[in-house]
Amino acid sequence: MGNTTHDQQMRTTQDAIISLGSVSLRGTLELPAESSGLVLFVHGSGSSRFSPRNQSVARVMRETGLGTLLFDLLTPEEEAIDLQTRHLRFDIPLLARRLVAVTGWIKSRPETSRLRLGYFGASTGGAAALIAAAELGDEIRAVVSRGGRPDLAGEALPKVTAPTLLIIGELDDVVIQLNEEAFDQLRCVKQLQIIPSATHLFEEPGTLEEVAHLAANWFQRFLCPPSFVKHQQ
Repeated sequence: MGNTTHDQQMRTTQDAIISLGSVSLRGTLELPAESSGLVLFVHGSGSSRFSPRNQSVARVMRETGLGTLLFDLLTPEEEAIDLQTRHLRFDIPLLARRLVAVTGWIKSRPETSRLRLGYFGASTGGAAALIAAAELGDEIRAVVSRGGRPDLAGEALPKVTAPTLLIIGELDDVVIQLNEEAFDQLRCVKQLQIIPSATHLFEEPGTLEEVAHLAANWFQRFLCPPSFVKHQQ
């Protein structure tokens, strides 16, 4: 698994090497004490587990008592190739297969096997998250997409059973339309939230913080029992 550390809030941090057959992916697993839910982050086009936006959102989630796993969907060798070709980041079936496999890895570990799981996807990662959620059914309790491309999930959309929140920026015109079309195809509990004055990357003051709190509240609602939520407040 790698190194393990504990901070003053009794949060366990582990550097993970996730072995999936012929490939190994790197990640960071952080578990607050008494967590009942774990959110797997599915980063988007050309990004990694070090994405400052996802790191910021993950911190807010951990403050509410949720665990987080940020991991690379591609190996270092694949990332080097993708920097030149830019095709692997748009290979949604590959990304979804990797996510399903990482989910199986999480469920096989003693310290995380009992946790309720959710997906947080960004950009093309939003589509991969929805495809994986459709495949895994009740194993995934909630999905959030930030500035995502859920339309790329295609025929998987009506099969998603996990409650799904789509978050997009008001000024992200093309992506708004794509999200609205995908939203209409979802048959699960769903919500579409448009952040005022925000562009695709939510770089405007306060917009990413709003994304983080919306996402954390969604996961609290569907991953954590009422007694746990009350204890955290």
